[in-house]
Amino acid sequence: MQKAVEATQRAFNTIRTGRANAALLDKVMVEYYGTPTPLKSLANISTPDASTLMIQPYDPGSLSTIEKSISLSDIGLTPNNDGSIIRLNIPPLTSERRQEFVKLAGKYAEEGRVSIRNIRRDGIDFVRKQEKDGTLSEDESRSLQDDVQQLTDKYVAKIDAALEDKEKDIMTV
Repeated sequence: MQKAVEATQRAFNTIRTGRANAALLDKVMVEYYGTPTPLKSLANISTPDASTLMIQPYDPGSLSTIEKSISLSDIGLTPNNDGSIIRLNIPPLTSERRQEFVKLAGKYAEEGRVSIRNIRRDGIDFVRKQEKDGTLSEDESRSLQDDVQQLTDKYVAKIDAALEDKEKDIMTV
C-alpha cells in the first residue's frame, strides 16, 4: 500500500504547477540508439530560476533527439536549443489549465486508491481462504479483516492528503 502511495506521489510530481521542476520531465523518453531511455539518464536537468528548466546532454550528439522527444511529449513545453543546451521556459498557468491539472491530479489519486483497494481485496481474500481451510477461527478472521480495512483507510487518507497538497500547489498563483 505504501508503494501505491509513492507511485501516486511520483505521478503528482509530473504535473506542472507554474514553477520549474525537474520532475516534469520524468516521463519523457528519448529514442537513444534505438532504445527508449529516460531523459534524466541522458542529460543533466537543472532549474536556473523559477520559470526555466535547463537540459544539458551528456552526449552533445543527442541534443536534437532530446529536443524532438520533448516536443512530442505531452508536457506542453517548447524546447529552445542553443547548440549545447536546451532551455524550457515554463509559462504561467491560466485558470483553465490549472483546473485541467487539478482534474488530472484527481485521476492519479483515484488510480492510487483503486490500487490500494485491490491490495485490500487480496488481503481479505487471503484471510477468508485461511478461515475456510480451518487455519483461522471466525473471530481471528474478522479481526484480521478489520485490521486490513484500517490499513486501507490509513493509506487512502495519505493519498487524499497528498491530493489536497497538490491541488493547493496547482491553484496557488
